[in-house]
Amino acid sequence: MFKRMTESIRLFLTDVRGELKKVSFPTRKETVGSTTVVIVFCILMSLYLSVVDAFLVWLVGKLI
Repeated sequence: MFKRMTESIRLFLTDVRGELKKVSFPTRKETVGSTTVVIVFCILMSLYLSVVDAFLVWLVGKLI
């Protein structure tokens, strides 16, 4: 039983190593570009949601 478990672990690690060789990691430039896009999008969405929230607060205040 121990031998079968050891062989199973060895096969798993071999497969993991093979799969990691297929992975293509982004370059530093791609990572910085993607991060910049995410940060800008988050800022724009927060501004948009702030404006919509302020408008809705104003509208509900007028209705009440």
